[in-house]
Amino acid sequence: MKHVFFLGLCLSCIASFAQGDEAILQKVKAKLDKVRDYEAAGTLKLDVSFINAPQSKVAVYYKKPNKFKVKKAGGVSILPKGGVSVNTTSLLPTGGYQSVGAGKAVVDGVTTTIVKLIPTAEASDVVLSTLYIDEAKSVIRKAVVSTKESGTYDVQMTYGKYTDWGLPDKVIFSFTTKDYKLPKGITFEYEKGGERKAVDKSKSNKGKVTIFYDSYKINKGVDDKVFL
Repeated sequence: MKHVFFLGLCLSCIASFAQGDEAILQKVKAKLDKVRDYEAAGTLKLDVSFINAPQSKVAVYYKKPNKFKVKKAGGVSILPKGGVSVNTTSLLPTGGYQSVGAGKAVVDGVTTTIVKLIPTAEASDVVLSTLYIDEAKSVIRKAVVSTKESGTYDVQMTYGKYTDWGLPDKVIFSFTTKDYKLPKGITFEYEKGGERKAVDKSKSNKGKVTIFYDSYKINKGVDDKVFL
């Protein structure tokens, strides 16, 4: 009888923790759900060993549920295939998943709650997402995502005057160039003086995309043509 009681207590605790994790996720989602669309102005910095490209002024567009695009004067900015993950909203699950609490960690001086998300759909490219959530502000400070096709990458966010909307002032998207699939046959856009470097495919070079956001126009409407 004691064993049955102990087992029931354990299951109750597990269920309680799971509900707590889900409540944290829902608060983050509720904040982001306030944003139907936005147009943002900022600067993009691409740091990849075999690409020599200077910082570029960019316009960033988002529209629910999953439209996202980064443009610079004269064309579309270069992002790795799947670079939509630079968009914070895309880090949250849209289908079935299991959540598992994994303790606490400090990110940029902020204590965060770690929640691991395991998709239940077999077709999902994502195998595991680990979110570092600032409970006090209901925002994701960091995410580490493991995928079937593109290895593991991480996204780190810094917040400021747009925290109430769940929108970051800076996003750093880091990946391994050996694992991450850059668009095949793409013509990289360079400023004057830019040049390609020889690529050693055998090396696990690190790549990084940083977007510094200067301002957002939130819920003012974004034409679908922008995303074509």
